[in-house]
Amino acid sequence: MKKIGAVVLLLSLIIVSCEEKEKKKYLPESIGAINSLAVVMENELWEGKVGDRVRQHFAAPVLGLSWEEPLFTINQMPQKVFSGTILQTRSVLFVDKDTLSLAHIKTDVYATPQKVGVIKGSTDEEIISNLDAKADEIIKAFKEVEIQESQKRFLKSLSKETVLNDKLGITLSLPSIYKVGKQENNFIWIDRQIQKGSMNIIAYDIPNDYFKNDSTFVKDIVAMRDSIGKQYIPGPDVPGKITYMMTEKAFAPYVFPVEVANRKAAEVRGIWEINGYPMAGPFLTYIINDDKNNRKVVIEGFVFAPATEKRDDMFQLEAILKTVKFSDDK
Repeated sequence: MKKIGAVVLLLSLIIVSCEEKEKKKYLPESIGAINSLAVVMENELWEGKVGDRVRQHFAAPVLGLSWEEPLFTINQMPQKVFSGTILQTRSVLFVDKDTLSLAHIKTDVYATPQKVGVIKGSTDEEIISNLDAKADEIIKAFKEVEIQESQKRFLKSLSKETVLNDKLGITLSLPSIYKVGKQENNFIWIDRQIQKGSMNIIAYDIPNDYFKNDSTFVKDIVAMRDSIGKQYIPGPDVPGKITYMMTEKAFAPYVFPVEVANRKAAEVRGIWEINGYPMAGPFLTYIINDDKNNRKVVIEGFVFAPATEKRDDMFQLEAILKTVKFSDDK
């Protein structure tokens, strides 16, 4: 009898497991433009202080852009409208007044891949408190799923160019539309043309001991970028002037510790400008420790596109840079 019971239990577990797999299998693919966010909350909440706090967190300006653009493009709707294909939106924030007080993140509820942030409270103040406590984590989850989606879209057609591996021993998953424009010494410049300008990726390495003092780290990063710009990234020809890319002088860049390609790294966001010429735009740099080879590898994306929004272009560059791999890790 014990053996029969064990067999029955095993079969039950297999059936439940298969049913769970079937449920997952039939989830539709998520939809939506990159960095779009469905905010599901009643209109009276949206129009009051709860909505103000949602906008404060999720429509905050992206760091390091030429002018203010929100983290996410928000589409707010009451619960009764959240149905049909809208359920398949990739990033969803659900805010509700309820007897429960909670804040958590769900994965693949209505579609895949999908992240759903849920914030509830019995009063406006309780909702806001829960929102403040969880917003950064929810934003991180949304950003990760949006990066994955951006990568998925460009992975369909990749460049076969090997210059990054040949020169620096790294690889990037580069869309085939990007072309190598310059390779000199250990410096590589890759770009693509867009409607009103260009999207650019540069890569080079520096000695492992380049940054000697934590107290001058940001200043030394600026000096590094300016030196590379002066040597390799000229600006327009202007009689009597030497033009080149440099870090915008008025504001120090934002610097954060991160991990890239399973290595410690620094993320740098800021504005570039052209010395001696009125031209500027955003940049994103990763300075990655490569202790095995006694060096640091620098990869950077920057956009030149006057009088246009740049959030999504910079986001695509971030998605590309985050595919970096070191050849000797294989």
